[in-house]
Amino acid sequence: MPRLTLRQLEYLIAVGETGSIARAADRLNVSSPSISSAISQLEDELAISLFVRQHAQGLSLTRGGQRVLEQARLVLSGAREIANIAADVSGTARGPLAVGCLLTFAQLVLPRMRRGFETVCPDVRTTQRELNQAEILQALQRSEIDIALTYDMDIPTDLNFIGLVRLHPFALVHAGHELAKEASVSIDELASLPMILLDLPISADYFLSLFSASAQQPRIVERTRDMAVMRSMVGNAFGYSIANVRPQSNMSPDGSPLVCVPISGPVRSLRMGLLTTHGAEKSRTVQAFIDYARDAVRSGAFDAIGGEALT
Repeated sequence: MPRLTLRQLEYLIAVGETGSIARAADRLNVSSPSISSAISQLEDELAISLFVRQHAQGLSLTRGGQRVLEQARLVLSGAREIANIAADVSGTARGPLAVGCLLTFAQLVLPRMRRGFETVCPDVRTTQRELNQAEILQALQRSEIDIALTYDMDIPTDLNFIGLVRLHPFALVHAGHELAKEASVSIDELASLPMILLDLPISADYFLSLFSASAQQPRIVERTRDMAVMRSMVGNAFGYSIANVRPQSNMSPDGSPLVCVPISGPVRSLRMGLLTTHGAEKSRTVQAFIDYARDAVRSGAFDAIGGEALT
């Protein structure tokens, strides 16, 4: 019988989904040589080729590799269930926990929350993935992550959302912008101004819905999928943008000053919270993370990003 490890299977899944050893390494926060070595060892143990190596297009799964990948997902899911059983028997949270987070605010929220949780629950080994909303929904439904920190945007009925804080939208402008000294701004006032749209799946739909609700159309002059790029473009006076999470610094990544101006009127706010599959809270480890997040909200951990506590 081949000698396989869960880590090898985890690496296989990451490479299969990203089509690249480098991207898989970024996702898992390990070195590319470690992943390359693990895949080679896995192929040696199984005596088959799992990937077709294409110089310009990265890696693609062979037919056999596709079948192994499907089974690897089931094996990792079973391993998590074994850890859940052990946690229930021992009465403590333990084992692996895969946490996803919406990439637009991951840098502001996830590392601190993860560090605090691991301090409270030292027997839990957490891993993290920064994803857009569509990727989060898919990862949960495929059991690739156990829980995610995200917004209540387009949540399907087979997933369960637990609200933590409410976040109201604001316009992000450069310090010399005509709106920078205003106490608030309306969607009607923003509609005619040049806009830098953070063009991420589902998130962009939310930003645009603020205008359609007021029978307006924004004047989009630039689009980007990178939050840092958006902030630098705003800081360099290419236009304003809209966000819900207040940055910890009033400077763009390239050092330009920024100002947050609340959007007034009947605009839809977003709830930030935890997203799981139905029944996931039966896992002691998942429930421990939920409890920790709720306690963090009550202690004011989300106040700095403009969050209004819901719990």
